[in-house]
Amino acid sequence: MNTGVYEINQFEDLLKLRGAWDRLLGETPGADFFRTFAWLETYWRHFQAGQRLRVMVVGRPSHPRGIVPLVVRSEATRLGKVRVLTWPLDGWGAFYGPVGADPAELLEAALVHVRAERRDWDLLELRWSPADPVLRQQTTEAMTYAGVPATVWEWGSSATANLAEGWDAYWNTRNAKRRSNVRRNEKKLNALGRLRYERYRPRGARYGDNDPRWDLYEACLQAASSSWQANSSSGTTLSHVQVRDFLHDAHQTAVDSGALDLNLIWLDERPIAFAYNYIWENRVFGLRQGFNGEFAAQGAGTVLMKRMLEDSAHRGDTEFDLGVDYLQGKRNWLSQVNPLLCYSHYAASPRAQGLRFKRWLEKSDPWARLLNPRCGAAPANDPARETSPS
Repeated sequence: MNTGVYEINQFEDLLKLRGAWDRLLGETPGADFFRTFAWLETYWRHFQAGQRLRVMVVGRPSHPRGIVPLVVRSEATRLGKVRVLTWPLDGWGAFYGPVGADPAELLEAALVHVRAERRDWDLLELRWSPADPVLRQQTTEAMTYAGVPATVWEWGSSATANLAEGWDAYWNTRNAKRRSNVRRNEKKLNALGRLRYERYRPRGARYGDNDPRWDLYEACLQAASSSWQANSSSGTTLSHVQVRDFLHDAHQTAVDSGALDLNLIWLDERPIAFAYNYIWENRVFGLRQGFNGEFAAQGAGTVLMKRMLEDSAHRGDTEFDLGVDYLQGKRNWLSQVNPLLCYSHYAASPRAQGLRFKRWLEKSDPWARLLNPRCGAAPANDPARETSPS
């Protein structure tokens, strides 16, 4: 492939590409907030330690055709530390990939460049890829042509509620018992005081609509601190020390980008349930949810989910991503489960080949697969998001 590629390793050198990045994002199939320049800038400011930036710019420097953001980081496995070349998503979203109109072409060009450079990785692993058959074939071929043929396997799954046909069409797919339970929960909460649902979705800085509404963010934190997840040590709440500062800064970034979707249920003047989401092109991604455990018996989280999905459908949202894995808590709301694929290429090093054999062995053994479904390296910061109540 006769395509010019140059590599950027310092974030400061990326700043001049902000305009081109934003332009290319508009051409990217399935683009979302996590592939914006603004999100990467915020993420890198908080989590760059222990990672090396490797961003491949494809095409002329003055007018690139695409951008392929990658990072190298060390990840712990049972065989020891492994250097992994992967996307800079780190478990925050469901999908990731190149930025530009032709992801497969961009990926091939970037990986040809990677292969020609001195290797600083043991494992090339492209996680969080949709299981679309055409995309799978294109990605597999691109990696093969680039000289880094991949093993393809299922990394996880994402649950979505499909709202494209409107609220009535979606709601009628829920069973009668479920719909009755939701109505009963609403009555229980209404009996306790004045119940109010609030949604804040600013259009962004380009429209002059970027008030961060820190009062609403603090209300989410208040509800999160009263949820059962508040005692978690894995960073699943907005207020957890591991992610608190990052999510605080990402809040302003999302507001400025027109990507914030914040939802609250109030009982009188008390926030009792929240859902903190991102939105991009009529597709909502649920990042964090929680409810005050004091109102578990009244189904505060369930009432929030119902009102939020109904409001989304009326606003014209076509899809609501309920999050990666943890499907049990989403079973009453999901329309479908979408597999997430991982493309792995192992370098010819003892540790990488040892990991390859270990994964093969575990995938061949149903007991090992049950104990360790991802069979090997895991993201260094893979936040298990709060799941919606059943």
